[in-house]
Amino acid sequence: MLKKRIYLDYAATAPMDKKVFEAMRPYFSAKFGNPMSIHNFGQEAMKAVDNARQQIADFLNCSASEIIFTSGATESNNLVIKGVLKYYLKKRDKPHIIISQLEHPCIFNACMAAEKENLAEVTYLPVNQSGVIKTGDVKKAIKKNTLLISVMYVNNEIGTVQPIAEIGKLIKKINKADSRKIIFHTDAAQAVNYFSCDVKKLNVDLLSLSGHKIYGPKGIGALYIKKNTLIKNIQDGGEQEYGMRSGTHNVPGIAGLGFAVSSIKYNVSSINKIKKLRDYLIEKISGEIAGAYLNGSAIKRSPANANFRFDGVEGEGLALALDLEGIAVSTGSACSTGSLKPSQTLTALGLKPKQIYGSLRITLGKQTTKKELDYTIKKLKEAVKRLRKISGN
Repeated sequence: MLKKRIYLDYAATAPMDKKVFEAMRPYFSAKFGNPMSIHNFGQEAMKAVDNARQQIADFLNCSASEIIFTSGATESNNLVIKGVLKYYLKKRDKPHIIISQLEHPCIFNACMAAEKENLAEVTYLPVNQSGVIKTGDVKKAIKKNTLLISVMYVNNEIGTVQPIAEIGKLIKKINKADSRKIIFHTDAAQAVNYFSCDVKKLNVDLLSLSGHKIYGPKGIGALYIKKNTLIKNIQDGGEQEYGMRSGTHNVPGIAGLGFAVSSIKYNVSSINKIKKLRDYLIEKISGEIAGAYLNGSAIKRSPANANFRFDGVEGEGLALALDLEGIAVSTGSACSTGSLKPSQTLTALGLKPKQIYGSLRITLGKQTTKKELDYTIKKLKEAVKRLRKISGN
C-alpha cells in the first residue's frame, strides 16, 4: 500500500501551478519560433517574451527594459557579482563588496572567488542570534572603495527577513551625500511570494528572482537591473536580452515565469492561512518534543518557514525517517545538500556543529493542510524518540 505523500519542502521548489503550465503549453510546439527571427514564427514567440517581461515589470514597479531573463536566481546572482566587477575591472582601486553571512552559496562562493583572484575585498556582515542584520553594521562596513552591497531579502534556510528597504534608504542617502554610486542588490527568490518587491520602495538597483519558488517552471529566472546601473555581461554570444544575457530564449519558461509572477497578489488571507499553519507547527513541535528549538527569528520570518534543531538527533536521520513515512522535508538549503560542511547560515547564528547537524527545515505552501501537519508532527515525534533511543540520548 502506497504511503501518504506530504510535501513540506517548498523552499527547495514549489509544484508548478496547472494554470502556469497551460500558459506555457503553446510555446512547446505550436508557437515554437525563435524570438530573434524576423518572420512571423519568431515574432509570435517574441510577443510572449515581451508580455512576460511586462508582467514582471508591473510586479516590480519598473520599466520592462529593466528586466533580464536568466536561467534562475543563481545565474542572476552570478551576473550581479561578476558583471559589476567586470565593469569596474582596472578602472579604479580594488573594489569593496559587502554581503551578509546568510547569503545563498552562489553569492557567497562568487565573492570568495573574487577575493581569491584578487579582484575585490569582501566584508561578510555578521547577524544577531535571530539571523537579522543591523542597518548600523552596514553603515559601519562601508568604505571609500565600496562598490556593491548584496543582502538576501529572505533566507532560504531559516526564513529570516532582512530590512532591505531600510538598508536601501541608507545607501541612497550615502550616495546622495557623497556623490558616489554604491550599487545595492537583493536576492528575493524566497521573498516574492510573501513580501512586497516594489524596487522603488526597496531602493534596490538589482533584484534576483526564480520561477520554481513561486509555482512556476524550473530553469528560468529574472534579474531587475535599474537603468544606468554599471554592469557588464559575463556570457558572450548573440544580442539577446539587450546584450546582457546571450543565448536562445527559453520561451515556454519565460511565458510560465511571467504568468506565475502576475498571479501573485499578496493575498492577505492566503498568507495569513500559511502563517497560521506555520505558527501551529512551531507551537506543537516546541511544546510536545523536548529538546526542540526554533532556529532564527520568531518574528522577522517568512510565514512559510520553520527551522528546528533537535538535541541528540541528526537532522539528516530525521529527514530520511520522515521520507520513509512519505513526508518530504530537508536539513537546509537544497543547493547545499551533499556538502559535509556545516551550514554557513546556522554557523552565523552562533550554533555549534552538533546543533547544526541536528537541524531540520520544514517549509509550507498554498497546498499545505492542518491534517498534513498533524500527521507530520505525529511521525516526527516518533522518529525523534526512536533515533534518540538508538543513539543513547
